[in-house]
Amino acid sequence: MEFNEINERDAAELGAIVAPQRISCGESSCALHSKDQSSHRAYVPGAVIWPLSAEEVAKIVSYACDRLMPVTAWGMGSSLEGNPIPVCGGIVLDFSMMNRVLAIRHEDFQADLEPGVIYQDLNETLRHQGLFFPPDPGARATIGGMIGNNASGSRTVRYGATRDHIMRLKVVLADGEIIEIGNRASKSSSGYDLVHIFVGSEGTLGIVVEATVKLTPIPAEFSAAVASFPSAEEAASAVFGIRRAGLDPVALEFLSPECMELVSREQGISIASGPAVFAEFAGPSASYLAETVAYAEEICRENGSLKYEAGIGRDRRDKLFRARHSLGEMIIRSHPDRKIMTTDVAVPISMFPSMIAFADAESRKTSLPRYLFSHAGDGNIHLVVLGRKDRESEIRTVEELNSRIVMKAIELGGTATGEHGVGIGKRIFMEREHGKSLEWMRRIKGLFDPKGILNPGKIFP
Repeated sequence: MEFNEINERDAAELGAIVAPQRISCGESSCALHSKDQSSHRAYVPGAVIWPLSAEEVAKIVSYACDRLMPVTAWGMGSSLEGNPIPVCGGIVLDFSMMNRVLAIRHEDFQADLEPGVIYQDLNETLRHQGLFFPPDPGARATIGGMIGNNASGSRTVRYGATRDHIMRLKVVLADGEIIEIGNRASKSSSGYDLVHIFVGSEGTLGIVVEATVKLTPIPAEFSAAVASFPSAEEAASAVFGIRRAGLDPVALEFLSPECMELVSREQGISIASGPAVFAEFAGPSASYLAETVAYAEEICRENGSLKYEAGIGRDRRDKLFRARHSLGEMIIRSHPDRKIMTTDVAVPISMFPSMIAFADAESRKTSLPRYLFSHAGDGNIHLVVLGRKDRESEIRTVEELNSRIVMKAIELGGTATGEHGVGIGKRIFMEREHGKSLEWMRRIKGLFDPKGILNPGKIFP
């Protein structure tokens, strides 16, 4: 597809839609929107626009459709697969100014949000009403970005991913039409489920400009535990045992010895060495949690746990999980001269011990720095391997290892991407994972975006 570049007349026309101070073709603004937190190369857009309303977005997209110019939505740029990188140039829509919480209906456990709302800020607001929005990707992600990638995180094992919390969307289509899909009812059997077609579509079918999300009451009591194990496979078996026992953890995280060492060094947390499992439980009373944590200890001991620390208080629990969320940033800081590739596969929970063992063994075949960690409760595995940026052979080793891990996950009935999305990095695996159904995805893309202007270069190989 041949797209038109933005010229001075285009910039003036677009500036008349949003006001001149909310469009920039300047080098610095465009460079800041040329890449995300992934290792994928940067592509500089022709213009960055900061809209304030759905109507402005519709007018911009309509203009871009007429002029055949790409449009890419931008939240915080925290994606890890190049999802918001404008690979064909064109317009980047930065939603940082569309960041209003439009309504909180605490009696319905719902909120109406603009796409630029940052989920941590939303939860800080909701905290005073005893509610929260459960998906937690860790980074300061926006609601729009989370919807685009179907983001999840450590709480997914109990509460599900972003997709499970979206009730209604207002979407701008590729020709500028605004549609509303879904509703505010707690259940519906009315027609096709268009909401879930847009969640996870990475802005390739339409641009979300408003969302109604489900909220959840904050549990009365929390408790956490850390268990260390002789091997990654034994830790993974304990994870499977906890899930099979129906203990319903809020979070169940696996960290390799390298991760544990880094967390201990960077955060100053006294923590067990060796492969470890972090578990968090929540419930109505302390007595309920005491029984749950004790049962979890039995399961861990049966699977070879060397040390089990239970009953961790709220402050230390918060510190541990903040450290877990910051792990990616710690790795980057510790290896400034290396290129980072993060594997993001997910497998059925019964296959989790096998997948962890495979990833651990394969990554140890290389002498490169490596970190293996996981949202273990839902079978989502991340392997970070780092090659020096100026060593092509090391970068090739990392890419080949990533490919082996992904292919193994698909072989086990899993997916190439558990939560980071397809973006640029996972396109090459889409046909292997989806087979003939990939062609039907192409047809859906062609129906919603016949000119291919919405976030081109993503998802499809």
